[in-house]
Amino acid sequence: MQHEIKEAKEMSGKLMLRAVAAVLVCWAGSASAQVQMSDDVIKIGVLNDRSGLYADLSGQGSVIAAQMAVEDFGAAAKGMKVEIISADHQNKPDVGSNVARQWLDVDKVDIIVDVPNSGVALAVNDIVREKNKVFLNSGAGTSDLTGKACSPNTVHWTYDTWALANGTGKAVVKTGGDTWFFIVADYAFGQALERDTSAVVLANGGKVLGSVRHPLNTPDFSSYLLQAQSSGSKIIGLANAGSDVTNAIKQAAEFGIVQGGQNLAGLLVFITDVHAIGLQAAQGLILTEAFYWDMNDGTRTWSKRFAERNGGKYPTMIHAGVYAGLLHYLKAVQAVKSDSDGAKVVAEMKQLPTQDALFGNGEVRADGRTIHDMFLFEVKKPADSKGPYDYYNLRATIPAAEAFRPLDQGNCPLVKKG
Repeated sequence: MQHEIKEAKEMSGKLMLRAVAAVLVCWAGSASAQVQMSDDVIKIGVLNDRSGLYADLSGQGSVIAAQMAVEDFGAAAKGMKVEIISADHQNKPDVGSNVARQWLDVDKVDIIVDVPNSGVALAVNDIVREKNKVFLNSGAGTSDLTGKACSPNTVHWTYDTWALANGTGKAVVKTGGDTWFFIVADYAFGQALERDTSAVVLANGGKVLGSVRHPLNTPDFSSYLLQAQSSGSKIIGLANAGSDVTNAIKQAAEFGIVQGGQNLAGLLVFITDVHAIGLQAAQGLILTEAFYWDMNDGTRTWSKRFAERNGGKYPTMIHAGVYAGLLHYLKAVQAVKSDSDGAKVVAEMKQLPTQDALFGNGEVRADGRTIHDMFLFEVKKPADSKGPYDYYNLRATIPAAEAFRPLDQGNCPLVKKG
């Protein structure tokens, strides 16, 4: 009897040791998976214009879009702790660079998001690559981010200057607008947009009669408009954005430029710009966008949720890009079970097909360019609008395969030749 009791105790002890060992193995595996997440937190930094000419089209709305992405992904339920911080780059590359370095070196940010202003974006692009984190660009337009400046750590989500030129520029030339004069914001974005649109104009048999450049955030466009007017061009191409483009359009109306026989082509116009200009002045304007809130049930539902959190203001394509891009990033982090190696996460983003309610199905190419449909819109007449933000008529859908620069034409070092 004592022998049996002894054996039972020994067996019980062995079972206990096995149970403890199993718990330790599970804990070790869990701890190992947890350690792969840097600082136990996925930290998102929304870097954009919070107070200047791009604040409405980006700004706080991009923070709201990021918050919605984290919530809709269900990060907490998946055991993924996520933190969002934000800062104002003031449209200055040096300020943006300083914030980016502080975030990556000290604050342990894993991904920098948005960054309207191509000069700032190009600087951040280099820093993120150096630190091996992730740059998800939604706000900046320069196509160089997936061209000569492409990086294994960067994804360019929403639009770029090539897509804008291919959309608006080609449509305008093909409908008779074959002579152009450009009014250009004098920094990386404006210069890239002028370059890409000029190439489209020339390729389609048009002529560029000249251009003039203006400083960022210019209140007075009179001298630039007079130069454009005196050129005799059929089209005045506005290679600027935000309050620069709204000021130019409003002042062009005061000069009677359209009544005089010339037409304006807004090469980057957001729904917030049309809202600021008003339909009376903006009606008939042709523009290219990657997203419009009233396209389908999915875009309408999401946009109304967004507007409720954004003081009634509807989302721009930049806000939509922040949301969709972050959803895709979080899927990639979940797949690789790590946020610490930025290039590895971006490589996974390129492997996973993109799929969301706002941009539909697509992909992230080898050069970091996200491929999706683009849309050519015409601004409605006041009588045709049913209310605030009901501003666009769809003129054409530009299929994803045609909307962006062909992969082999960007001179991106990441793209294999042949």
